[in-house]
Amino acid sequence: MADTKREIERKYEATPRTGLPDLTRAAGVAAVTDEGVTELDAVYYDTPDLRLAADALTLRRRTGGADAGWHLKFPVAAGIRDEIRAPLSDTLPRSLAGLLRSRVRDGEVVPVVRLRSSRDVRHLHDGDGTVLAELSVDTVHAEGLTGGGEAAWTEIEVELADDTDPALLDAVEKRLRKAGIRPSDAPSKLARALAETGAEPAAPPVDPGTPGTAGAAVLAYVREQVEAIVAYDPAVRRDLPDAVHQLRVACRRLRSAFKTYKKVLDREVTDPIGEELKWLAGELGVARDQEVLDERLRARLGELPRTLVLGPVKARLRRRDAAHGRNARRQALAALDSARYLALLGRLDALLADPPLREDAAGDAPQVLARAVRKDHDRLAGRVEDALALEPGDARDLALHEARKAAKRARYAADAARPTLGKPAKRLAKRVKRVQSLLGEHQDAVVARGALRELAIMAHGTGESAFTWGLLYGREEAAAAAAEQALPEVWARASAPELTASLTH
Repeated sequence: MADTKREIERKYEATPRTGLPDLTRAAGVAAVTDEGVTELDAVYYDTPDLRLAADALTLRRRTGGADAGWHLKFPVAAGIRDEIRAPLSDTLPRSLAGLLRSRVRDGEVVPVVRLRSSRDVRHLHDGDGTVLAELSVDTVHAEGLTGGGEAAWTEIEVELADDTDPALLDAVEKRLRKAGIRPSDAPSKLARALAETGAEPAAPPVDPGTPGTAGAAVLAYVREQVEAIVAYDPAVRRDLPDAVHQLRVACRRLRSAFKTYKKVLDREVTDPIGEELKWLAGELGVARDQEVLDERLRARLGELPRTLVLGPVKARLRRRDAAHGRNARRQALAALDSARYLALLGRLDALLADPPLREDAAGDAPQVLARAVRKDHDRLAGRVEDALALEPGDARDLALHEARKAAKRARYAADAARPTLGKPAKRLAKRVKRVQSLLGEHQDAVVARGALRELAIMAHGTGESAFTWGLLYGREEAAAAAAEQALPEVWARASAPELTASLTH
């Protein structure tokens, strides 16, 4: 069973002769205790082409110390990593292997570096004796296991204890700097070991396209979305907040880019990939849509006065949420564990390595991209006008949902063009996003009404009062009507002629 620890630390250069200053003079530190020396032996694993190191991930099997076992570290921010631990075993635990799947694929990880360290540990305490941080002076010997190079160095590491204010790191660093001790340039021991043993990861083979062309601009955006899919895969497996949504968004952005920029990338290649992205987003969508619906229904219920909540409404909603949530998560994980998903990742890699560029790919980026963005905006205009021409009812609800999808595509098109077209594309994307958000509110209300009707039927069938469910249904009808009423004004701002006219000025 794996567990996660948030690691917040800083590293400093040192030599065997470096002396530590009196750290009790650092703000908040009342005492420093010597915890002795621990011998650590860690073997770091990666793919033969060092894909993990290229993304700043580290995987090691370490013996010695209180946390012997397998450790997988994901970067969070500068000096902050999430360390996921699993018990010591001879082979990589399945719990960690799954988190590496989007990068390792069908391959395997192999030993790349061995680090043997003598760790001289000190604990920094506050006035109550609580441990605030651990400071270690590490004497490291690195041995490259693929090229045979070796290196040795000494470094100082300061790691915060759980729930310690990160400001302590600034206070300790101030004392270290006054003693002439400087921060390390290496982000991790592994990065330094790879650099000093001559085994740094190579850049992945990708075709960036000719600079300044539409092909280069579109490929840069496509690459960004592919990297997002790979990066959010382990976040979904870890059930991190918003991870499913972000992975799904990357799939949708990529699929939209293939359609919007069909004169740049050949659809004979991108259409089949787009269908696979649609499948993946659909499998993930069960979890995401359920999450959005659950949050909405709980919020609506929380807005009601207690006197209007009749029967075991909250209990029924909790049971429904739990059952649907479990099923949705199982479906999402099954998709990520499938051979079909791995095949999709492989096809995305192949597309970037050998992009199917069409004639417009060689064209001037601002002109080609502006033309594509305008076309998607025109498409959105048609959908909105068609929806507004209908009478309220099911047909209009469906038309507004189609307009929402068109708004999302137009927004994504403008977002993709922002590095090329600058502020005009940003302004257009912002206006269209408001349309998308309003139409999203309308669609959420439509979906919520369907769920509330089912809940009312189940409640009635067991003899419970359906009054509260009906009341919530009425509120969702009002929310949908309010969105429809607001749409003409919001759309007028998003369809101002100067918005699209400014794209190439």
